[in-house]
Amino acid sequence: MADISEFPEAPKIGRARRLLLRRLIDFVALPATAVAPQDRSMAGDILLDMLFDATDEERVFCAKRLKITKEAPRRLMRYLAQCDLAIARFVLEDNEVYDSADLCEFIENTTMDHRLMIAKRKRLEPTVAEKLSEREEPSVLKALLQNQGAIIPEVGMDQIVQHSRKIEGLSNLLIKRLELIPSQAMAMFWWSDGPTRRFILQRQAADRLELVDLCSDVFPIAAAEKWADPVARKTLQLIERRQRNRQAIEKSPYDSLEHAVEVAAEKGLDPELAQEIGFLAGVKPVTIAKILSDPGGEGLAVLCKATGLKRPYLTLLWQALRRPLEIDDGEMHPQFAYVKETYELLAVAKAQTTLRYWNWSLSASYSPRAGTAGEDEEDLDNGIVTLSASQRTASLVFGR
Repeated sequence: MADISEFPEAPKIGRARRLLLRRLIDFVALPATAVAPQDRSMAGDILLDMLFDATDEERVFCAKRLKITKEAPRRLMRYLAQCDLAIARFVLEDNEVYDSADLCEFIENTTMDHRLMIAKRKRLEPTVAEKLSEREEPSVLKALLQNQGAIIPEVGMDQIVQHSRKIEGLSNLLIKRLELIPSQAMAMFWWSDGPTRRFILQRQAADRLELVDLCSDVFPIAAAEKWADPVARKTLQLIERRQRNRQAIEKSPYDSLEHAVEVAAEKGLDPELAQEIGFLAGVKPVTIAKILSDPGGEGLAVLCKATGLKRPYLTLLWQALRRPLEIDDGEMHPQFAYVKETYELLAVAKAQTTLRYWNWSLSASYSPRAGTAGEDEEDLDNGIVTLSASQRTASLVFGR
């Protein structure tokens, strides 16, 4: 029998090679009870080395053969998953051999088409979902949000909410996810369409009644301390029932919030009057500016309902912004009709919660500490501001 080393010039692709390749594929595909792990691992190493020089058709055959095999060596399966999609799709689609570390590696090192295939897998662990959330890839993100077998962690949801500023259709999918929390929804409100905004206002805002009752005994204690503790004061402002700023009314040139709105409707809104309306309503300048400059107008409905302004004052605020109330034939302008309907649908408690959350989070974008979008000037610098709900929400809204 001749020594194989005597034939260095043998044809590169012959029947022996093809037959050997198939034998090795059959071997590594055997069930766990049919072959020793050590033998399977050795065969897998040999097969992998042969696949480097194989044709795409042979790689496809291998991937199809190992499509549902869990026992095949992991190194071999990782190689197949990172081949061209025509090969990789057979193992990426359903095979459960891959763990989260494998899938994260594939996400990092392959193409968008591979990532789309991964996003559609029946089960996705939080680490994989978070990795998929990093890139601004519309088809991948939409597939991920539509995958009920995916568990998307909070950081991943933050990233997708940020992407939804630019990618049309993400907001509508995000509001259907159980992982969406109020701070993310309140941030997303500002760039969502009308139906999504209404859903957020009705479903994501809390009425905080139990929280008010639980903390009711703290209010007189804080008052007796003359509201000296800034952290307690800020927290109670988020919880309390009253919305309007009583101290601001005493200092204001206007008799009431209603009076300020009436003057604005008559003369128009300038920055000073807009800021005064904000003070009387109990919100900060950045919050009232965001509400008044928002083209949709739903924020006006929230402002009026939360502060107890009656229906006519919503109309006056609309006039103050010099927005049309009617169209040419005398019919109510569709956008104002929509805002007016939103006002009617809102509950006072939920409107107040929404307005306070906006006030709390939007103002977090303007920090006295240079070089950071941190907390309000009363916030404590505890070194973990990135965990703060208000700071995260502000970062999402302002894209910082």
